Amino acid sequence: MQKENPSKSLANRLREVYTEGKWVTGTNVKEQIMNTSWQDAVKSIHGLNSIAALTFHLHYYIAGVTQVLEGGTLDIKDKYSFDAPPITSEQDWKDRIDLYNNSIMKFISLVENMSEAQLFENFVLEKYGTYHRNIDVQIEHAYYHLGQILLIKKMIGNSES
Repeated sequence: MQKENPSKSLANRLREVYTEGKWVTGTNVKEQIMNTSWQDAVKSIHGLNSIAALTFHLHYYIAGVTQVLEGGTLDIKDKYSFDAPPITSEQDWKDRIDLYNNSIMKFISLVENMSEAQLFENFVLEKYGTYHRNIDVQIEHAYYHLGQILLIKKMIGNSES
């Protein structure tokens, strides 16, 4: 039996939750945000983050890790991860979705092309763990927020009944 390439495995798991999959949840982040109107995307129900804010938040971390994968510095900070520009039109929402889609596709491609050796090197500093762990965290992070998006969409649907 041939050993599975860990980079391709991670890339497939990223696709599963972010762009193409339906295995665990029956959907993915891209499908959910693409099927949300800008008006619903900006609604905050019971003080929860909006779908637009969650989309920005997911993109923020993907873009930050992508920057490192491209040889740059780690500049992201948790305190800025929800500092999203306001969405005030359909075009603003489309632009945010496009930014998300382009960023995640770039990220997946970079992950898929990583060597096994690089996957198990330290991610910036030893205290942050390996590249593999940081990529895996992006998958866990996406499932967490996908669940929130699904619940928010249900709550929005129920609030309009």
